[in-house]
Amino acid sequence: MAEISRLLWFRHLRAEPTSHILWFKGGRLMRQGPGLAFWFLPLGASISEVPVDDRELHLALRGRTRDFQEVRVHGELTWRVVEPELLARRVDFSLDTATGRHREEPLTRVGEQLSQLAHQLVEPLLAGRTLRELLEAGCGPVRQALAEGLAADGGVEDLGVQLAGVRVTSVVPSSELEKALGQPARERIQQQADEATFARRALAVEKERAIQENELQNRIELATREEKLIAQQGENARRTARDRAEAEAIAATARAERTRIEAVAEAERIGAVQGAEVTAEQNRIAIYRDLAGPVLLGLAARELAQNLERIDHLSLGPDMLGPLLTRLVEAGTHRLEEG
Repeated sequence: MAEISRLLWFRHLRAEPTSHILWFKGGRLMRQGPGLAFWFLPLGASISEVPVDDRELHLALRGRTRDFQEVRVHGELTWRVVEPELLARRVDFSLDTATGRHREEPLTRVGEQLSQLAHQLVEPLLAGRTLRELLEAGCGPVRQALAEGLAADGGVEDLGVQLAGVRVTSVVPSSELEKALGQPARERIQQQADEATFARRALAVEKERAIQENELQNRIELATREEKLIAQQGENARRTARDRAEAEAIAATARAERTRIEAVAEAERIGAVQGAEVTAEQNRIAIYRDLAGPVLLGLAARELAQNLERIDHLSLGPDMLGPLLTRLVEAGTHRLEEG
C-alpha cells in the first residue's frame, strides 16, 4: 500500500517496489513504474496501484460427477501481474489520494474471476467421470486440466495476469459419502485387525498348549526318573540287606566255628585237667591205700582242721578216743621198730 503525505496543497506518494504506480492527469498517463515516489496535486490527479508480487488464491470448487455425486476440489493458484496497465484498465485499482488506500477491493475481483475460470474448467472434468474414477485417479488429472485450461484461456491474458503455479490438494466427496466409501476399507482394516488378533490369540493358545505339553512331558520324565530312582533304591536296599545277611551269616558261622573250637579246646582242657586230677587222685588213693588206719585218721583230722575255719564244740567219747590212742601208740611203736 502506498504512503501519501501532504504539505499545504501538495501531496507526496511513496510506493513499495512490489507495487506498480500509474499516475493519470487530465486523462493522460503521466508516469508509471514500480516503487515510484513523487509530488502531485490531488486536483485532477488519478493514481492506481497494482501489486506485481506473487499472489495466492485458494480454490474451493464444487461439482457433480457422472453418477450425480457431489465432489469438492481444494487447491491453490499462484498468479502475478505481467501487464499492470492492462489490468488497471480492466479492474479498478485507483487510490484514495487522501489515505493511499484502494477505493474498492480489486484483488478480490481478480480472484473471483480466476475462480470462475477454474470452475468452468473443472466442472466438465467432474461431470465426465464417476466418483470412483475421480477418487482412484486422484488430484493429478484435475491439476493438469486446470493448468492447461488456464494457460490456454484467453480470459487470463485479457486480465494481464500470468499463472505461476497450480496445486490441487484434495478431491473429496461429501462427508456422508466419504464416510460410506471409507466403510469397506475400515471394515477390511478391522477384519485384518480381527484376524491379526485371532492369529495372535491362536498363537498364544498354541504356545500355551506347547508350554503345558512341555510341562507334562517334564512331569512324565520326572516321574519316570523317580520311578527308576525308587526301583534303584529298592534294589540297593535289597542288595544291602542281602549283603548284610550274608555278612551276618558268615559272622555267625565264624562265631559258631570259633565257639566250637573253643568248646573243643575247653573240653580237651577240661578232660586233660580232669584226667590229671583223676590220675593224681588215683595216685593219692594208691598212697593212702597202703597207709594204716590210724594214719589215715590223722590225715583226715588234719585235712578237716585245714578246711574248718572254726570249731565251736568237740565231743570225744571213750569209745572213740581209746581205740584212737591205741592205734597211735601202735603206729609209733611200728615206726620205732622200723627205724
